[in-house]
Amino acid sequence: MRPGYDVGYGKPPEGARFKPGQPGNPRGRPKGAKNRRPALHEERMKAIILDEAYRTITVRDGDRNVTVPMARAVIRSLAVNAAKGQHRAQRLFAELLLSTENANRAVHDDWLETAISYKVEWEVELERRTRLGITDLPEPLPHPDHGLIDMAMGTARIVGPSTKEEKAKGDRFVARRADFREEVNELTKMLKAETKPNMRRILSDDIAHAEKIIGIIDGALSGKPVRG
Repeated sequence: MRPGYDVGYGKPPEGARFKPGQPGNPRGRPKGAKNRRPALHEERMKAIILDEAYRTITVRDGDRNVTVPMARAVIRSLAVNAAKGQHRAQRLFAELLLSTENANRAVHDDWLETAISYKVEWEVELERRTRLGITDLPEPLPHPDHGLIDMAMGTARIVGPSTKEEKAKGDRFVARRADFREEVNELTKMLKAETKPNMRRILSDDIAHAEKIIGIIDGALSGKPVRG
């Protein structure tokens, strides 16, 4: 190092400095590094397509601007052109609609078939356990009795717990419902024996409140919404 030459930030040792005409990386970038092929687990094109499909853009909707995903804007434009009578747009839109409805139908049919098979197989198994006196095995979750199949409508739904956590929660609801029903019975007895109008009104309000709670619990256990 020459006398008087400082080494510090922005001043590397003289031997480590770049020299005119000498690249910083003599070996250069590995061939093809910039355009490296994705690994087997990577799907870059799918990621790019999805990024573009759900990138939001601003489009004109009547007399105002709205922000929508690119995919929605494209489908909307296609539908509008089809409605205007463009044959190519009509054909493409019809194909998209048909494929979408077929996919939804396939998912629905698969769910219905699975639900029916599950219910039938477990009913057979539970009947076998009853016949053989087997009582030390846990009941299935969901229970086949909680699977409601409507063949006329082609629907299947579960109205009971599907997991251990849901069953524990349901058991707590059942216990609370029993408590409220007992409370209603006691309040009803008190109401029959009470003669003072003010106390009768209070007891009637308490009974109505307890019955409302029972209705809410019944709705939660059946999976049906309860309106207050």
